[in-house]
Amino acid sequence: MRLTREDQSLKQEVLSGDNGEFSFTNLPPGPFQLTITAPGFETQVFSIALRPGEAYIVPEIMLSVATAVTEVRVEMTQVEVAQEEIKEQEKQRVFGFIPNFYVTYVPDPAPLTSKLKFQLAWRSVIDPFTFLGVGFLAGIDQAADQFGAYGQGMEGYAKRFGAAYGNVVSSTFIGSAILPSIFKQDPRYFYKGTGSTKSRVLYALGNAVICKGDNKKWQFNYSEVIGAFATGAISYTYYPEADRHGVIWENGLIKLGESAIAGIFQEFVLRKLTPHLQTHTKDQP
Repeated sequence: MRLTREDQSLKQEVLSGDNGEFSFTNLPPGPFQLTITAPGFETQVFSIALRPGEAYIVPEIMLSVATAVTEVRVEMTQVEVAQEEIKEQEKQRVFGFIPNFYVTYVPDPAPLTSKLKFQLAWRSVIDPFTFLGVGFLAGIDQAADQFGAYGQGMEGYAKRFGAAYGNVVSSTFIGSAILPSIFKQDPRYFYKGTGSTKSRVLYALGNAVICKGDNKKWQFNYSEVIGAFATGAISYTYYPEADRHGVIWENGLIKLGESAIAGIFQEFVLRKLTPHLQTHTKDQP
């Protein structure tokens, strides 16, 4: 309990007894302010005017329980942030239907876990448009009689389709999931969007051989380079024997060239054609 004279000339404090009673003695007459506090209860203030010779008895006081204010801030972990970002990336489609999963427009995206790298690869290879694209390429190869040993007709088309789809699956999983998990690298294209046209072109072309690691530092893209030639080596096993000559180097260099060209399109074209872009990130710890 604190008793204070309004002109601040007197201030006394006492503790109440176990029964809640308290008293102040030898007080001069005049106006006072009585402040009552107790842990866990709201403070109450009373004004008292004490006359000469008066013994003032304070009425029974009931303190209200103080309102507890608790601030709770919930922050997502890096893994949870990455999961949310991947969900958004899987909605990215050029013209609304062509998959554009392997690009992030978030300024500072969370690194992907191995599970998310494999999830993104799987989502990409089973997308309906992937089958349509592979079917279209197989049709072009058949019309041009590429890999002639496969023959013509439905059997020849099926073999060409299988070879083309095999390239897609092996390339995607090796270069975008398996090796990135081993080397701890991020398989995505990180949209730049700022700077001079020249700097952005060089940045996009360099994407074929430079990437971000899971530590968010730029480094040599072992996953892309090794993956490109590994895919060529695998395709060697199912291409017709007559068409295997130079297939490893040829397919590897083509894959790196495609990555460089894809970077140009990502940097200057596809962003404008892709709805549902995620351009901000969640709160990170």
